[in-house]
Amino acid sequence: MEEFIGHINSFLWGPWMIYGCLAVGLLFSILTRFLQVRLVKDMVQQIFKGKESDAGVSSFQALAIALSGRVGTGNIAGTATAIAFGGPGAVFWMWMIAFIGASSAFIESTLAQIYKVKENGQYRGGPAYYIEKGIGLKWYGVTFALAALLALSILMPGIQTNSIAIGMENAFALPRWITGAVIAVILGIIILGGVKRIAHVAQVVVPFMAIAYMIMAVIIIGMNITELPGVISLIFSSAFGFDSTFGGMIGAAIAWGVKRGIYSNEAGQGTGPHAAAAAEVSHPVKQGLVQAFSVYIDTLLVCSATAFMILFTGMYNVQLDDGNGEFVYEGLSGIEAGPGYTQAAIDFAMPGTGIGAGFVAIALFFFAFTTIMAYYYMAETNVAYLLKGRAEKIGIFVLKIVIIVTAFLGTVREAGLAWALGDVGLGLMVWLNLIAILIIAKPALIALKDYETQKKAGLDPVFDPTKLGIKNADFWVEYNENLKKK
Repeated sequence: MEEFIGHINSFLWGPWMIYGCLAVGLLFSILTRFLQVRLVKDMVQQIFKGKESDAGVSSFQALAIALSGRVGTGNIAGTATAIAFGGPGAVFWMWMIAFIGASSAFIESTLAQIYKVKENGQYRGGPAYYIEKGIGLKWYGVTFALAALLALSILMPGIQTNSIAIGMENAFALPRWITGAVIAVILGIIILGGVKRIAHVAQVVVPFMAIAYMIMAVIIIGMNITELPGVISLIFSSAFGFDSTFGGMIGAAIAWGVKRGIYSNEAGQGTGPHAAAAAEVSHPVKQGLVQAFSVYIDTLLVCSATAFMILFTGMYNVQLDDGNGEFVYEGLSGIEAGPGYTQAAIDFAMPGTGIGAGFVAIALFFFAFTTIMAYYYMAETNVAYLLKGRAEKIGIFVLKIVIIVTAFLGTVREAGLAWALGDVGLGLMVWLNLIAILIIAKPALIALKDYETQKKAGLDPVFDPTKLGIKNADFWVEYNENLKKK
């Protein structure tokens, strides 16, 4: 089974995918004139604009839902795995894919807003919707929706709950099945409340968990501040093959940095657009900018915090990803690549306290649990795309059962299998979504130009697709007509 899944991942995550993600992000960076630098101020401002409505959530709530998905196991276990198989240089390539991937996140999230719909009193949108409306290929939209359902409800939740269970087992000797049962109960209570409850939970939990984790990282960095130049030098020299120890791992550094970077920040993956479409804004670009900034929060802040804690303390192993298990560097003995690296790093930095295992276990719980919440919401959106009426209600009920069961099973599964299955799900979504946004990027670029033109004129940008020649943006046409009547 694992060998078969490995072959699938070899195809999905071959060089064409790794370098393709970098190329697409670079292309969108050029086409948007590097908005990830030019419009950082706007990104921050738009986070706190836009109010919650009966049909949609606020910009901040949409950001919180998206960050629930982005900030998860990938920030702790994923970063550690990238270092374990790609060396310290993988951290640079995580930064790189975050920087150029912010433009991909902007394009996909702006498209989600342009082509969103209002169904059963709430906003829905995402790749399946913009594929059908923007490209005109219903079968392609259905294909993405089915792939997303498979990934978000079956293949990917296990990574999150597996990491929670390992962390709780290491810290508190808690049997994995007990952790799984607790997760299943809490998850069921939250998802029964729908997107509004998910948004309200996310807007409280996500900032809390991120700030607490960053405070711990800042403390450890501060305790080792004299090592900062050396660690940064190690990251850059390893990234380009100049370091004497990790010089032969440049290919692995790029591959693992990009793969784990995409898993963590989800830029171009097609998950962020689901939350983006739910936001109540007057112009699609406003939410596109917010989602672009969420990539920075995820990778440049949270992933970097993990990387620095691990690299400052030397609590990590690096081994060749060739199946032989040969170590290039071994700072830990008998510790599997994952959250154990971060736990060991905190314990090393604060000897005698023993807080590392407990702190990381609790952080993992919040990080990973909110990610599963986001997965459910995204999966529900794809059920709503595929099914209508009574069939939709039945489909959503079945989805809730499936994701709760999958979350439980993930806690008792082997970590290697959990990650391999997650990579399959992620790879399917990335392939389908990247091709789609390459084909349909033009409306997002037109919207960006319109937004900047209105801003220069001193206006609060509003969106009129008819004026811009953007077709099939039916929600906005009706929205503007209703405004005129008022």
